[in-house]
Amino acid sequence: MKLICYKKCTTCKGVEKMLEEKNISYEYRDIKEDNPSADEIQDWHEKTELPIKRFFNTSGKIYRENNIKDKLTEMTNEEAYDLLATDGMLVKRPILFTDDGEIFVGPDVKKYIESL
Repeated sequence: MKLICYKKCTTCKGVEKMLEEKNISYEYRDIKEDNPSADEIQDWHEKTELPIKRFFNTSGKIYRENNIKDKLTEMTNEEAYDLLATDGMLVKRPILFTDDGEIFVGPDVKKYIESL
């Protein structure tokens, strides 16, 4: 498994703890240090078929300060991918990639791990 998180995020810390309690090994990627590219985000969006808004950290400072909520309705998916790729703090986390190729975003990660 691969987990994309932010070290200071309490949700991410909880997910890491759950994985460790279940003895599930995973590769960790810090979203602040290694921001996803527009191509990666596009790939995840297409594979999950989630609305693009689900990939935005809607409670984050950058999202709120830049009023992205109002801008998002007018953006193309490509513009959204490019915007998300500018700063890892814009991207919803955690993101979990299973060995079977499934991708879980945000609260769906915890639900998935609980089901294991």
